[in-house]
Amino acid sequence: MERVPILKIGDTLLVSIQIDMEDQVALQLQEDLAERIVATGCGGVIIDISALDIVDSFVGRTLATIASVSRVLDAETLVVGMRPAVAITLVELGLSLPGIRTALNVELGMEMLARDHGDSEPDDTAMQDGDDAAVSAP
Repeated sequence: MERVPILKIGDTLLVSIQIDMEDQVALQLQEDLAERIVATGCGGVIIDISALDIVDSFVGRTLATIASVSRVLDAETLVVGMRPAVAITLVELGLSLPGIRTALNVELGMEMLARDHGDSEPDDTAMQDGDDAAVSAP
């Protein structure tokens, strides 16, 4: 089973979903992300879904659950990069994604979290799962 990578950028965890979100992948992401929030103490989570053409009801509910779990662990979740067709589908399915803020892209999401946490701008370091050394963000 493929896993979705989780990058640490400053005080934010960035999840860029580039694979099909099958049910098992979504559940594994939920577990992995909760563990990373606890391990890093990050205050923000950005989930980039710009590569997803469709989001079914299970994945939509899983995103809402991820946001709820993150909030309990003291991290705010933003979903970024939602395509219009995905937004329409979620509304038609009756999934309003309560508790999840959205932004048009990753850059705007990072700015929103930075403003909310009183930072002047996001940190420019990034760490991949398990990496000890920081590297420059693109």
